Amino acid sequence: MNDIADTEWALAQRVVSEALEWVGTPYRHQASRKGVGCDCLGLMRGVWRDLYGAEPEDPGPYSADWTETTGEDRLLQAARRHCREVDIAGLAQGHLILLRWRPHLPAKHVGIMTAGCAFVHAYQGMEVTVSALVPQWRRRIAGVFAFPPLPAA
Repeated sequence: MNDIADTEWALAQRVVSEALEWVGTPYRHQASRKGVGCDCLGLMRGVWRDLYGAEPEDPGPYSADWTETTGEDRLLQAARRHCREVDIAGLAQGHLILLRWRPHLPAKHVGIMTAGCAFVHAYQGMEVTVSALVPQWRRRIAGVFAFPPLPAA
């Protein structure tokens, strides 16, 4: 491997390791505290804080309703501002996946890919869990993103 590939692999390992530490955290809308409560965005925010120390922006209030029809795709726009978009064919461990229930609705769910074809996520009625990326989830992918490089130590 070259240095870039080594660095990306090491970052992916850190992302997955941290995400898996959240498994079992209860679902709490708009929360982001490991072991206390989080929603899917809170999981991603918590992993981000572990990696970078601070979040890049405040997400502000957001609806728990998957069918929100504001017309804004806030989650997808934020991911594009702070992460590197990846073609779905390059989906790999450590990547963020953004999902939407229906093609005309905004992306309202986020998960973090683990090894194999599984991802860590939280959703209402469930604690943070690892789920297989079965076709029912895969067809809802709105975007795939890589975390940015870690700051130099």
